[in-house]
Order: sequence, then structure tokens, then C-alpha cells
Amino acid sequence: MYDIIKRYEKVPAELVEKYAAFEESASIHESMGRKNAFGGAVKPVWPGSRVCGPAFTVHCRPGDNAILHKALDLLQPGDVLVVAYEGDTRTGGMWGGMMSASAQTKGCRGLVTDGAVRDTMLMKELDFPVFAQGVNVVGTTKAFPGTINHTVTICGVTVRPGDLIFADNDDVVVVPRETAQEVYDITLAREQKEEILLRRIKNGEGTTYNLSGFDKIVETLNLTEEPD
Repeated sequence: MYDIIKRYEKVPAELVEKYAAFEESASIHESMGRKNAFGGAVKPVWPGSRVCGPAFTVHCRPGDNAILHKALDLLQPGDVLVVAYEGDTRTGGMWGGMMSASAQTKGCRGLVTDGAVRDTMLMKELDFPVFAQGVNVVGTTKAFPGTINHTVTICGVTVRPGDLIFADNDDVVVVPRETAQEVYDITLAREQKEEILLRRIKNGEGTTYNLSGFDKIVETLNLTEEPD
């Protein structure tokens, strides 16, 4: 197998745009049976960031970013760059402002990594979404190989090239490309149901306790309650 793979299937562009309209990552995560979320370890480097698109995966050796510069040359419009850095945030910031500008000019929608980045204010100025596990100004070497568009693992979640990435202020979720349509349909129904619930709560009809049926669940717990 080649270290650098250029041909792979992607989640359809029209489906990506439909996902981009969803309110939050939590709904997608719940619709997959509470799976495929990074669990809060990877955060947006500037608040309010959102990104949605097919994964372009890279694996880097911690402390080095040589392969990332090759990745910049291969990015396609709409891609989300997903960099597996083995959870290392101490050896240096493997991504910075000039790389963000380069990725943006290629049409890349954003970066997701379990490594560290730097130049975060420039990223915000560029309006380039970056989700990372840390920030570190220490520079990296450019001396070791890596892989492009191989399956990677970040925060215990498998990410394959072409899978759908959805990241927002809360978390990063990964939707396998072959189930993307099914998950979309479930998520859409869930968000429509929650819109109705929110409207009822705002109208003073009750809380999630009684409107969502949690009162019935609590009854099965055999709790003792002080009388009114």
C-alpha cells in the first residue's frame, strides 16, 4: 500500500450540505447510538467554530509535521483535514497560521487534530475553523515520514478518508460514509422532535421531566420523596 493515497470514496457533497444545517454535534452523536464522538478532548481554538465535510486524513509522527506540507498540496475543496498526532501536545505546535492560510486557499473547510497548534489569533482572523487538543508555540521538525488518507484513530474513534466530520463548539463527531444517509434521516427526525419540545417548554407546558416521559422512568427507580 502507498504511504500517500489519492483515490478514495467521499460522503456525497449534497449530503454534506444537509448535515451542515444541523444545530449541534450532540444530535448526530445520539443518532448513532451515542458513538463516534471525541468526548470533549478536542476543542475549537476560537469559540463559535463549526466545520462539516469529508475527512482528509493524515498521520504525523509527534514532534514533526513534514507530511502535513505534502497534505496541503493534495487537499481538495470541501475537505476537512484530520490529523492524527497520537494525542501529543507537548512536543510542539504542528500547525500554524501560514498553514491555515494555505489550506484555506485550497478550499479546505477546517482542521481537526489531537495534537497542538499555534497562531490561534491568526486562525480566528482568517475565519479558519481549527479544533485541537492543545496549543503549543514550540516548533516542530520536518524530517520524518507519515501517511496520507489512511485510516486513523483519534480519541478512540476510527476515522477513514471520506467519512463525514462534524465539529462545533461542543465536540467532534465522525459519521461513517456508508451510513451517512441513514444517520442523517435519524438526526433530522430527532431535531424536528426537539424543536417541538423546545416550543412546548417555552410555552410553559412543563419541563423535560414530564414532557419527555422522564417522570415514568423516575417512578421505576423507587426513590423516597419528602411529602409536600
